Amino acid sequence: MIIEASGIRKRFGDLEVLKGVDFQVEEREVVSIMGASGAGKSTLLQILGTLLTPDGGTLRVAGTDVLRLGARDLSAFRNRQIGFVFQAHHLLPEFNALENVMIPALIAGRSRREASEAAAALLSELGLGERLEHKPSELSGGEQQRVAVARALVNAPAVLFADEPSGNLDSRTKEELHRMFFDLRDRHGVTIVIVTHDRDLAALSDRVLEMRDGQFI
Repeated sequence: MIIEASGIRKRFGDLEVLKGVDFQVEEREVVSIMGASGAGKSTLLQILGTLLTPDGGTLRVAGTDVLRLGARDLSAFRNRQIGFVFQAHHLLPEFNALENVMIPALIAGRSRREASEAAAALLSELGLGERLEHKPSELSGGEQQRVAVARALVNAPAVLFADEPSGNLDSRTKEELHRMFFDLRDRHGVTIVIVTHDRDLAALSDRVLEMRDGQFI
């Protein structure tokens, strides 16, 4: 198992958002998590991605007991092993596409040349080979999302987490993004966990899980 979570609980004040969730994912699997707003999907995703700490439970990602890591080791682990794609692209506006994708590689200690080559190769693979020097404001929404996907993959993570990745895209661009996720799984061997309201995207997954009131149903 690439992800093993057991008894995950999370509370915000008086609101219990996750109520003892169990979740396992096999290597190279694509899993979609669906459910109404407020069901706990994004909270679970942030915990699985080590952005939030649960109030209870256990979590192993890529063989590591992540809840036992200190802040510095956890940050380094996240940078190497986990990639994120969100509905909002979170690209830095002052940097071009190539530079945005290079950032996680530079943080990981790779040389500027190595980071640049890896970023350029990924952007070319995603159809943006002619857009390397364009800033986010010069790219379409679909192109910006592909830059965000390349950035998430530049350190060859074990797991890619995507939170409503196609929520802001038109139907044609959405279909292209959906196909791209599964092509990336096949080419790079990455495990993908997607939170989505899009049933067309979910239907392509290896498994679809539905959450309600902080639990899987």
